[in-house]
Amino acid sequence: MKDIPVFDTENGVASLFLWEIPYRKRAHIKLQSTQNPEKLLDECVAFCKMCGAEWIDAAGHEYLQRYPLITALYTMQCDKAVVGETDACLFPVSESTVQQWLDIYNERMEHIPNAAFMDGAKGKEMLKDGDGYFIHKEGKLLGIGRAGGDFIDTVIAVIPGMGETVVKALTSILTGDTVRLLVADANKRAVRLYERMGFVKVKEVSRWYRVL
Repeated sequence: MKDIPVFDTENGVASLFLWEIPYRKRAHIKLQSTQNPEKLLDECVAFCKMCGAEWIDAAGHEYLQRYPLITALYTMQCDKAVVGETDACLFPVSESTVQQWLDIYNERMEHIPNAAFMDGAKGKEMLKDGDGYFIHKEGKLLGIGRAGGDFIDTVIAVIPGMGETVVKALTSILTGDTVRLLVADANKRAVRLYERMGFVKVKEVSRWYRVL
């Protein structure tokens, strides 16, 4: 199911993210521009429900504060030198291993607020971008991740306590002196890990509220 980047009605403009409906019955709404957020939201919710969504969250307008807050998303950053180094090895995701990566990701991220499901199409995008990795040490799989430029997109440890090593391994391939990542503040374990490593919150990106 395709997303709708521009959902345009007489009450405003929104973006509808529908790709998770076939897998999790979930949809996401980003209100972009509106003078009547209540009616625009009603239209968006009705459309998402028609597409099969049973869970809908939304962001982008202060009107949404009347709904239950799911999580806020923050950008965190740290000096690369502070993150430190590791002797763990990174192995790029390939066509033969992408399904393994996706299976690990979807299993581990299922209960993380606003963590998107990744299907085969998303896996192909990752292969094209070349930013997906497995992290190994002494023959053991420690975790998986995505990273490129100065940004770490995904951090997942498959062995408890290995999150810091995964972060360090992904940091080793980044360019520049600063490392950035995105975290949901509802993911308390991840926030504690990043803060312990020296990351600080520098920007609130969005707040997501459950509207269905």
